[in-house]
Amino acid sequence: MPKRVLEGIVVSDKQDKTVVVKVERRFTHPLLKKTVRRTKNYHAHDEGNAFKTGDVVSIEEGKPLSKLKRWVVLPKA
Repeated sequence: MPKRVLEGIVVSDKQDKTVVVKVERRFTHPLLKKTVRRTKNYHAHDEGNAFKTGDVVSIEEGKPLSKLKRWVVLPKA
């Protein structure tokens, strides 16, 4: 099964080797037929502390690294 890859914006880089990434998804509301935006924050592993607040990053599913971290930041292409 392929690993999910999401794209979002770094909202916090205060922790060591961890960034918090805000991912936005858009969908059509089933009843109102209106586009709705929902956001969710993911804690992701950033081995080299390379990413700062405001950076656009891609994150990939990985093994559990801590209580909250199950995602890894992909290196810049």
